[in-house]
Amino acid sequence: MIANKTYNNVINTLKNIGDKHHQIATVTTGDIFDINLEKMEKFALMHINPVNVTTQDSGLIYNFQIFICDLVTEKKDWTTENYQSAERLSSEQQVLSDCLQISVDIISMLRHSLYQSSDGNVNNPLYFLQGQQTLEPFTERFENMLAGWAITFTINTNTDMTYC
Repeated sequence: MIANKTYNNVINTLKNIGDKHHQIATVTTGDIFDINLEKMEKFALMHINPVNVTTQDSGLIYNFQIFICDLVTEKKDWTTENYQSAERLSSEQQVLSDCLQISVDIISMLRHSLYQSSDGNVNNPLYFLQGQQTLEPFTERFENMLAGWAITFTINTNTDMTYC
């Protein structure tokens, strides 16, 4: 097992989880404003937004927001069978449903998954989720009609806090 987990280790593990998910086409990281608003990315998109890191006696606590989002489509000629919202002829409800399921999958992978284990054993995770996670829906947050969920969570890591 890795004794000291670096920021790179944590980010790469989160990216690996996104890359392994069959519904996620693109994984990015950085500030929320780094999400490509030019529709150049393939969707569904997972964006990792580091919030902060707190030290403990024997570890670090990483706080993240992860955005799971997809493009909402609108068509004037759709029939009631083609859309979920009576107010807007769009796929917004379906996008929110799909992105919520992807979000739950990511939380599950972080809780118990070989994708984050150093030796492929699901019983030897490298990172530990702290507490319960909050998932917040968003619609029309960006100019290109993205909708999805923002997951707020905390990851605990064990780190030697000794003087080198």
